Amino acid sequence: MLENPLTLQEVKSYALGSWQSLSVELRPAEDRAGIGTVNPTYLRRRFTYLPNDKFVGVLTLYGDNFGQVPLMEFEFRGNLVWGGAHEIAEGAYSIDYILDEGFGVTPLHADSVTMLNQLLPEGMTPFELGLQKDILKQAFPMFHIKEGQVVGDYDLIYFKHGLLFMGAKHVDGTPFDLPERRPFQLQIPLERA
Repeated sequence: MLENPLTLQEVKSYALGSWQSLSVELRPAEDRAGIGTVNPTYLRRRFTYLPNDKFVGVLTLYGDNFGQVPLMEFEFRGNLVWGGAHEIAEGAYSIDYILDEGFGVTPLHADSVTMLNQLLPEGMTPFELGLQKDILKQAFPMFHIKEGQVVGDYDLIYFKHGLLFMGAKHVDGTPFDLPERRPFQLQIPLERA
């Protein structure tokens, strides 16, 4: 089996299926409060690449290093826009994740429910523990999302030795929400699920 796809068609084919974190990962979180502090985020990722350039991504956030205290889960659904070769390595490509089919938020801890409901946009029903709420195209100030906005992640994709690498988060936690913020380093890899 091909473990190091190089052409765009090889990469697209090889990506199909589900990929998951090797263990709980540590990433910097964006300073949403504007106080100049970058906080650690503990999470697990699961991405499924589907035919016809579709994807489902699930991020589960934890309150600890070992993933024993789940806090919140995000489920992203949408379309992939494949770009050109990315200079980080031969066989790496730019890829855009367009969250235009679903943006589910599920609080998994009572503190997460409280936090999500603190800045609830007018007209949105409150979050409830363990229940997913789809916020697709809805105003959500906590995540800097405006009414009608389609959220995108401008990333990269690369396979080596049977592992999937995406872009590493910027050290200050800045998101990949603009093409000019596309990453230039590799993140901890995912393995086939």
